[in-house]
Amino acid sequence: MQVANSMQPKRVLVVGGGSAGWMTAAYLNAALNGAGHQVADISLVESPDVPRVGVGEATIPNINHILNVIGIDEVEFMKRVDGTFKQSIRYVNWLHNGGEYYHHPFSRFRPGPVDSTARNWLMSDRSIPFTETVSAQPIICELGLAPKTLAGGNLETPLTYAFHMNALKFADYLTELSTARGVTHYSDHVIDIEMAETGDIQAVVTRGGLRLEADLFIDCTGFAAILIEKKLGVEWIDCSQWLLCDRAITLHVPYDKHYLGFVRPYTTATALSAGWVWDIPLQDRRSLGYVHSSAFLGDAEAEQELRLWEGAHCESLEARSVKFKVGHRAKAWVRNCVAIGLASSFIEPLESTGLYLSDLAAVILTEHFPRDDDMAPMAFRFNRTMTNRFYEILDFINMHYCLTQRTDTEFWREVRKPARINDRLKAKLAFWRIKPPSAADFEDQWFPGQADTPLPTGGLPGDHRSPIDTAGLWNHESYEAILYGMDFLAAECDAWFGKERPRPRMLKKIIEILTAAPRTLPLHDEWLKRVLGMPNYRTSRSKIRQ
Repeated sequence: MQVANSMQPKRVLVVGGGSAGWMTAAYLNAALNGAGHQVADISLVESPDVPRVGVGEATIPNINHILNVIGIDEVEFMKRVDGTFKQSIRYVNWLHNGGEYYHHPFSRFRPGPVDSTARNWLMSDRSIPFTETVSAQPIICELGLAPKTLAGGNLETPLTYAFHMNALKFADYLTELSTARGVTHYSDHVIDIEMAETGDIQAVVTRGGLRLEADLFIDCTGFAAILIEKKLGVEWIDCSQWLLCDRAITLHVPYDKHYLGFVRPYTTATALSAGWVWDIPLQDRRSLGYVHSSAFLGDAEAEQELRLWEGAHCESLEARSVKFKVGHRAKAWVRNCVAIGLASSFIEPLESTGLYLSDLAAVILTEHFPRDDDMAPMAFRFNRTMTNRFYEILDFINMHYCLTQRTDTEFWREVRKPARINDRLKAKLAFWRIKPPSAADFEDQWFPGQADTPLPTGGLPGDHRSPIDTAGLWNHESYEAILYGMDFLAAECDAWFGKERPRPRMLKKIIEILTAAPRTLPLHDEWLKRVLGMPNYRTSRSKIRQ
């Protein structure tokens, strides 16, 4: 973005650090400033008193845009954040609790302009999982292969991937890069917020005696939300009626304590009695977190269940409880304050969207960066875009739960009830029972019977139309992966096509990729050792859970 040199840079103050704060500062600085132009004078203040909570973070491929814009080398990035590759999410025990699993991979092959692969699979006996018929990545993941060669090359058809990372180290790396490139960093605790007569925020005051003025303030203070909520009073819209989990018991399993003998090139999400466990492999440990509902399982019982699931080797490892709330601000951008990260919204990270919502906010803010003092038009569109994306994610996560056939615990019986399925998702599922998902479903995303319910206003002016799903993150192919992984339309297909049906056919291209992959791609842990210098760890003798 180029502006005249005579224009004064807008003063931007990011309040709060962590991944959200430093990703925002780094991206704005890289995207707005450079080539002799400075659109924004960016500063960040973070409190040394706020404890840093570090859990392993799984990302989605959108993270590559952020890294490219900031100018981060992939190999150096992975070294600095203990990074590993992620090619898929593997869902275990979500359907019946019988050890079954399915993948939501990042790469899918499209055979031509008319894609009938889903319909062909529905007419088959389903003896091969749907995603394995259209993507090589589920089997590549099960083989434990990296998505790239040791020389940094790809298969003839490149595989899309994201990363697992240590989020604290990522924030530290971004701090180092940003401050070297002109972002001012203050380590101080904010004790007061001064308001202008206009109703805008004018300055923040720190315990160390600093008074930091800005034109635009970005609230990255997490659930504390000291600007957007505590000062501006913007309401939090609760969405916990559709996603019941509100706690996570986390622990880390160091490889020098227990190493499986391999590093999975995917994230695992295993359903337990009152929620699910993330299993995120890094270069030095696995990060585990039992996301559960406190209404059905107390912290002590959840910790016990997590330890039993992981095994005796984790008995001495420290666990901690993290509370969260599912929902969003009535408006993320109000006057001259933009909330990003947990100050703005939260949805449990079942599809690894924690960092994504922060990086999306940074990208959209850059596109809508105000050139003058009238920020209302930019805030109007920013808020609409972020709200639409929040509810797109909400629908998608909600779907994982409501399609379960589990009845073994009160929690799983509860999430299946119609009252726990939001109206937009109900309309989608009803329509897809008579027509498989397709790209046209997201042109407008308004289905028969869908309620036109305005969003809560929080007493604020602006756009309160019902949110729509534009497939900005997940298109019909992603929906197919979850729907058919969760056995959607099983009874209907028996009625439509009979019970005696042929085996599914794998696309010829998928077979070719799978034939070449073991000869071309190294094991994931071998790539990490050879390219990144990951240490050799002794394989634990205890039973390895695949």
